[in-house]
Amino acid sequence: METRTIGAAAATALALLAARDLTQKRHALLRNFPVIGHARYLLETVGPELRQYIVSPNEEERPFSRDQRSWIYASAKEENNYFGFGTEVDVEHIQGHAYLKQRTFAGTLPDAHDPQALLPSAKVLGGPRGRAKAFRPASVVNISAMSFGSLSGAAITALNKGAAMAGTMHNTGEGGLSPYHRGGGDLVLQIGTGYFGCRNEDGSFNLDKLKDMVASAPVKAIEIKLSQGAKPGLGGMLPGAKVTEEIAGIRGIPVGEDCSSPSRHTAFSDVDSMLDFVELLAAETGLPVGVKSAVGEMGFWQELATLMARGDRGADFVTIDGGEGGTGAAPRIFADSVALPFRMGFSRVYGTFAELRLTDDLTFIGSGKLGLPENAAVAFALGADMVNVGREAMLAIGCIQSQKCHTDKCPTGIATQSQWLARGLDSASKATRAAAYIRSLRRELAKVSSAVGVAHPALITANDIEIMNGDYEARTLASVYGYKDGWSELGAHLASEITALATKPASVQRSV
Repeated sequence: METRTIGAAAATALALLAARDLTQKRHALLRNFPVIGHARYLLETVGPELRQYIVSPNEEERPFSRDQRSWIYASAKEENNYFGFGTEVDVEHIQGHAYLKQRTFAGTLPDAHDPQALLPSAKVLGGPRGRAKAFRPASVVNISAMSFGSLSGAAITALNKGAAMAGTMHNTGEGGLSPYHRGGGDLVLQIGTGYFGCRNEDGSFNLDKLKDMVASAPVKAIEIKLSQGAKPGLGGMLPGAKVTEEIAGIRGIPVGEDCSSPSRHTAFSDVDSMLDFVELLAAETGLPVGVKSAVGEMGFWQELATLMARGDRGADFVTIDGGEGGTGAAPRIFADSVALPFRMGFSRVYGTFAELRLTDDLTFIGSGKLGLPENAAVAFALGADMVNVGREAMLAIGCIQSQKCHTDKCPTGIATQSQWLARGLDSASKATRAAAYIRSLRRELAKVSSAVGVAHPALITANDIEIMNGDYEARTLASVYGYKDGWSELGAHLASEITALATKPASVQRSV
């Protein structure tokens, strides 16, 4: 009798726990996997102790280490994201590790702890080329391109609403502008090789459809995607089984049929015709227009810079994606060995434009694991004006790095089209976390800038950071990547302008 009573009590307790897990909205994993999902949190809790003896240190996991994920999770939950008892990094021996050089004295600096600080862009997007709808982005941290289709509607909704809360922009990805992108966040509309949402039946580009799409939503800029870090030079494929009626309607493709993204554009065939396409889109929409690409052979960039130096045509921004980027599923060879890593690729592109003194007239955006303060600081020091965050934003809304993105079985309902799995993700609470993470990253960048003695991360230079180059030896970032004097520095008028703006209260920044 006593055994039966204990068994009944245990069963009742499990049933109550399952009911609680199914109805709570804080953890998508528990809504999808009631009761058993708690094992994951138990293992996470004791993970440091386990790794200390039998697994691996907190800094050795990939793509994101436990320490990196812990910082993102804590930031998203607005918990204490500090670390205690010193660094776990072997500071004198880690090849490639970056060290920022703090200054003892500095001029007037903004409040680095202001929770409302926006850190606006140092440059007006589209300003140098006189675009009709040129603007100064309110945030140097924005959400990278991740399409509805690769991510669930619930995840896109959370990211877009989070972008609105944080005053940042949200890139639609190449999958078209979905209803889930209409949660109030400002948008960067990405056009890929499939021209989804603005295509004819044969897959060619349709300008009128693009203009209608731009007019229907808060689109602030257009980005032409040439390639991405996850699979540069390779088109994508969405299997017909995933092409639901909803996705087909958004992308303008047949229901249930394989959806192919070609590896190259059909609206243009070389740099010259690409610039014509850029100017066409800018003239017809009034918006700033840029290009996104991973970096391979440099002939493309050299020709682009040479043609832009004439002054009559040009992109308003370039987004450089590192080969280590990874929001898209890709063949292993492309993930590991195609396209240059971010620092190498970005520095080569930046140097190409710097040689022709074009850097002040172009906004540089970096992406590829730049949602961590140290990586972002290096990007700004190399000359980036803004950074885009992809996987880090996914982690902020609940991703656990299960690496199931390519299987449609993401356990947290983020990288999936499974309604059963996606229902576990509560968009409202996850939007709050996305916004909190972005604000935390901006605050960290403000603190780092202040430590270096400048008012804004865009004022950090390649001489303010040293890179470990072997045991007990380091070189400046400028030396490592061959930067000449003055490269990575804003022109005097831009530096003065952003210093004045950054030291004003957040309320004033919002009105500029």
